Amino acid sequence: MNRSALQQALDRIVARHEALRTCFVVAQEGVRQHIAASDSGLALKWHDLSALAPAEQAAQLKAISVAEASQAFDLAQGPLIRGQLLRLSEAEHILLLTQHHIISDGWSMGVFVQELSTLYQAFSEAKVDPLPALPIQYADYALWQRNWLQGEVLQQQLSYWREHLSGAPALLELPT
Repeated sequence: MNRSALQQALDRIVARHEALRTCFVVAQEGVRQHIAASDSGLALKWHDLSALAPAEQAAQLKAISVAEASQAFDLAQGPLIRGQLLRLSEAEHILLLTQHHIISDGWSMGVFVQELSTLYQAFSEAKVDPLPALPIQYADYALWQRNWLQGEVLQQQLSYWREHLSGAPALLELPT
């Protein structure tokens, strides 16, 4: 495990994607996005569990994972992505990444993993970032979509979904 290359790769991904640096601040005119500087990076906590017996490692891994998953995000302060690296042995590490669903989804996680793999490989070999510059950010796409989804297009979409969902229950009783 090359911790320096991993940190470099994570920092580069955060620099590439504004969504990973975004927080949401309540202002007088409503909720506003605030995008942190591209050099804000990702704080990666480090836990060396290699001196522990396997049963103790498993208990610590579970405790750290549960604590991480239970920790709330502050949407106004950010960051909305957190990382922890757990060393179990010289050859075995676990990377915990926690992201708020407002900044990522299943599709973006696939992009994240692909970019992390590519960047880690490059930085481990002391090479430069091989990824091409992003042509647009998610906010650009969202603005385009908002502008596109108006008038007749909006009415067509609403009609489709109203017809498709007609007869669906108004309220689902789900356990909380």
